[in-house]
Amino acid sequence: MTARTSQHGTASLEERVTGALVGAAVGDALGGPVEGYSPEQILERHGGRIHGVVGPWNGDAWRTARPIAPYHKGDGHVTDDTLMTHALVRVYATVRGHLDAYAVAEHLVPDLMTHPRWIPELEAEALPLQRIFLAEKWLVARIHYGHVDPREAGTGNIVNCGAAMYMAPVGLVNAAAPAAAYAEALDVAGAHQSSYGREAAGVFAAAVAAACAPGATPDTVLSACLSLAKDGTRAAIEAVGEVASRYSEFEPALAPLREAVAPYDTVGPDYRRPSLGARRPSRLHAIEELPVALGMLLVSGGDYRHAVLGAVNYGRDCDSIATMAGALAGALGSPVPEDWAKTVAEASRLDLWEPATTLTEVAREVFARDVERRRAHERAFTAIGGAGCSD
Repeated sequence: MTARTSQHGTASLEERVTGALVGAAVGDALGGPVEGYSPEQILERHGGRIHGVVGPWNGDAWRTARPIAPYHKGDGHVTDDTLMTHALVRVYATVRGHLDAYAVAEHLVPDLMTHPRWIPELEAEALPLQRIFLAEKWLVARIHYGHVDPREAGTGNIVNCGAAMYMAPVGLVNAAAPAAAYAEALDVAGAHQSSYGREAAGVFAAAVAAACAPGATPDTVLSACLSLAKDGTRAAIEAVGEVASRYSEFEPALAPLREAVAPYDTVGPDYRRPSLGARRPSRLHAIEELPVALGMLLVSGGDYRHAVLGAVNYGRDCDSIATMAGALAGALGSPVPEDWAKTVAEASRLDLWEPATTLTEVAREVFARDVERRRAHERAFTAIGGAGCSD
């Protein structure tokens, strides 16, 4: 496992940020057209496993086949996972510092509801608010219209992966500092989610930060997650990690990984028909997407192509699983296939690389100010009789 990742141990900050953000977008685009289906259905529909960009599940009838979601998923189009990730990068570009729930209220919410952008799945320019899912629309309803305290606005929302799916930028700004990423993401996600949905946002950000550390491997990423995760989220990651460690190919791991996470997942066996207990707060449960993404990272040994294809062919909420797996493998330094990235960028009419350039600059600025604050604290602490300042 470590042999396949050691060659990427010297990747620079810019390479890791680029790998994570481009990797997340490409994973999102590959998983979009098969979201909600089982591995068996995917196998039947495509005559085998998916190995790259594919078209919509319903072909030319994509606009009318599912009226609740009339989106052009497929053909390299990113989904709301990437739209939200890029929106959070724009918030960082504005604030140029650490974020909290108030930054969500002051910057992210207005971005979603006042700035039209190209929406690939709508094949039109529109407000991001008109594309994002109900759990993300909650941000606008609660904060803008309801005037709820941003730190508490996530309470009452659907508990799902909605906050976790776009938390990679938090991990990247806190590169190599998993505990700091965890704390910041929990604060940011408080405006959006509660319970294990919020916890997953913190743990995913920590995983991305851990993947940026020199010499990081899938095993060190998993260890960082387990050191921070709480309650059902920790139990689910531990269970999935134990199963994933037995496999080096995703095909035989698909069913065992699902079996491992099933006791913690509230949605149930039929993804499109959630159980009555689905998406409700609980200390015993976890979202499915993060543990499975970590599992695929382990199965793949950190290889981007392998991790993302495993996530895509897992089915269910596979665009978000592949977003997370892609971000983690990219942060480890495993290269995103150039042909995939080019296809997704062109099909989605998005510059996948510009957000990475921006976020790298922000991460450096934030780190410099963090160092200044730490040194000021050391001087103050020393002045009142604490330990001496470090070099």
